[in-house]
Amino acid sequence: MIRLIAAAALAAFACVAPAQTAFPTKPVTLIVPFPPGGSTDTAARLVAEAMRAPLGQPVVIENVGGAGGTIAMARVARSAPDGYTMDIGQWDTHVGAIIYPISFDLQKDFTPIGLMSVNPQLMIARKGFPADDLRGLVAHMKANPGAVTFVDQNAAARVTGVLMQQATGTSVTFVPFRGAGPAMTAMLGEQVDLMVVQAAVTLPQARSGKVKILANLSPARSAVVPNLPTSAESGIAGLYASGWFGLFAPKDTPRPVVAKLNAALVQALADPKVRERFADLGLDIAPREQQSPEGLAAFHKAEIDKWWPVIKAANIKVE
Repeated sequence: MIRLIAAAALAAFACVAPAQTAFPTKPVTLIVPFPPGGSTDTAARLVAEAMRAPLGQPVVIENVGGAGGTIAMARVARSAPDGYTMDIGQWDTHVGAIIYPISFDLQKDFTPIGLMSVNPQLMIARKGFPADDLRGLVAHMKANPGAVTFVDQNAAARVTGVLMQQATGTSVTFVPFRGAGPAMTAMLGEQVDLMVVQAAVTLPQARSGKVKILANLSPARSAVVPNLPTSAESGIAGLYASGWFGLFAPKDTPRPVVAKLNAALVQALADPKVRERFADLGLDIAPREQQSPEGLAAFHKAEIDKWWPVIKAANIKVE
């Protein structure tokens, strides 16, 4: 009997081991936690296509919008930890999501795969807005309390808007959207006044004069958009927003599977065509050491340690 049990166990192990070694044997789903058309969707599609060859399987994009990306996050957290479901995460979904009533743990329910990029966040205005920089914006808001509309398409936008109000003693009216794509459509239609958005979404529109860029909300100027002044240079010191993209899998995803996904990601980020497109979109490729699972884990922890005290002190909540 003992020999039979041992033989059965070895047979089961023999079946499982090759399955892990052969990963992936079917398409991998990359969940984008926002609707099509935004910077997250654009970056995801570029990387997904470049990961196809090293994985030997398609990486299929699935857009799951709503609740600041937390609906998609909950789905990933509940997915089987087999490597066939992952998400493109960012500050909004993996740090700022605590402003929403979430059912998952941002620190325990996800396995880092690798950091993709660090992204300049831009403050933009509709093309007919009366201010051309942050100094003019503050003057306009003080002269028209609560009249300026501010797009609330994700956690980062909400936190940035609240910080701007606190830093300037002004008020805005938040207008909710399900993602950067629909929000940008409203901005192009001049239905809203202000928006905080990643450079990937707005540079084409700005270059054609369809929107105004008021400032780069980074502590220092970006290498990919060096001509854009920072918030401090433009009139609001300390008004920063954090932007980045990284891939995450559900917790307990096997290390060999994570290693294969990471290797495909690293190869994709080294592709000259991907690097060129990221530069066109205003996305700074992450340093090589941060492209590893350990690099993203350390980066993610540092972001949480930096921003959660700010969010909690400001008592920012979305019901």
